[in-house]
Amino acid sequence: MPKKKTNKAAAKRLRMTANGKVRFRRAGSSHLLTNKSRKRKRSIRNSRQVLSSAETRRVKELLSS
Repeated sequence: MPKKKTNKAAAKRLRMTANGKVRFRRAGSSHLLTNKSRKRKRSIRNSRQVLSSAETRRVKELLSS
């Protein structure tokens, strides 16, 4: 039986923590920042979010190599 391939699109966007949680970054931090409010840019900057448990199950399947 062949090995399971890692989904490269998911691997570039998502990281696993040591405890098995999945971390991701919010979009919108790279360009066109002049017309975004300070509050919005600040929330994007501090956006090392963790996925919910339901989403984590699906993502682990994509990242399993």
